[in-house]
Amino acid sequence: MIKISAAIITYNEEKNIKRCMESLDFVDEIVIVDSLSSDNTCAIAKELGAKVINQKFLGHIAQKQLAVEHCSHHWVLSLDADEEVSVALRDALIELIKNPLDYEGYEMKRVSFHLGKWIRHGGWYPDKKIRFFNKQHAHWGGYNPHDKVIVDGKVGMLEGDLKHYVFTNLRHNIDTNNSYSSIMAEDLDKKGKKFSYFKLFFKPLGKFLEVYLYKRGFLDGMPGFIIAVGASYSMFLKFAKLWELQKIEQENTN
Repeated sequence: MIKISAAIITYNEEKNIKRCMESLDFVDEIVIVDSLSSDNTCAIAKELGAKVINQKFLGHIAQKQLAVEHCSHHWVLSLDADEEVSVALRDALIELIKNPLDYEGYEMKRVSFHLGKWIRHGGWYPDKKIRFFNKQHAHWGGYNPHDKVIVDGKVGMLEGDLKHYVFTNLRHNIDTNNSYSSIMAEDLDKKGKKFSYFKLFFKPLGKFLEVYLYKRGFLDGMPGFIIAVGASYSMFLKFAKLWELQKIEQENTN
């Protein structure tokens, strides 16, 4: 039977880490890279048997890759602390590893819980993620904060959902959108992307119509409407902050 390491990154996740780890009772090792939490995250993780590495946050991609590199086994199940392996996904993984694997990585469908319900529209489901992979043929990549696992080889699909307790409340959602929009604006600036008034005006509108109408966010009721407005506002913030960054850079060069 193939051995599995679970890799998790954490920062002040004392409310989530126990639920996440308890859903991993079938793996052979749990590795946690913690970004110097000030709460009881590390104590809880150690009590539950995890190997904990303390590391100042390097960015989403580098931090997750570091956790993978500390894993003892080739096959890695990489999770966030606010995620939980469902019973169906657990059963699918246990059955899968009984025999030699046909792929170098496996996707799973992620379903998110927000504003009191599991969100299944608006582009939130099925939120397919490659999270189970052979680290000899895969690595974390993408762009911050939208990281992804890049696999050199074929990718299969697993049954069962990966549960995601995405935000504790609406304020958490808004704070995250604000934080992520800053990261995305800085990433655009580093890549040499120039601010555009057209994108500032029309991208937020397009995002709302995409999430609420085209991807049927309205079927999730009020939560779907709130999510669509939040996605639109996050898009607006990204380009507004890009304008601010480049305005400051221009002033500093004059």
